[in-house]
Amino acid sequence: MAFNGDEGSVVTLAEASGWTANYRRTIPAGEIISQFVGRNKLMEILNQDDCMGVRIYYGIGDDEKKNLIIVGAKADENDMEQGVIVERMIPCPPKCPRKNPLNS
Repeated sequence: MAFNGDEGSVVTLAEASGWTANYRRTIPAGEIISQFVGRNKLMEILNQDDCMGVRIYYGIGDDEKKNLIIVGAKADENDMEQGVIVERMIPCPPKCPRKNPLNS
């Protein structure tokens, strides 16, 4: 099977908020619950030739904190490891949005 750029599913707020609540119940208070990445960084990845979407990896940084690594993926399902790779996003906490169903 090859990627076609339409992978993933749109879910309801109720589904997403239930899943984020499930996650928050498994972690200690103050642990990272989300990360923000800017549009320009996402577009740098998506605008690469042959990029069909992104793959998101879980990681632990040198500071021992959770992080995400975003890399482009091609139609053949392979990562664009020689292309743009984004990390060092803005974690919540401390940079969190107002309380909403996804984070409280």
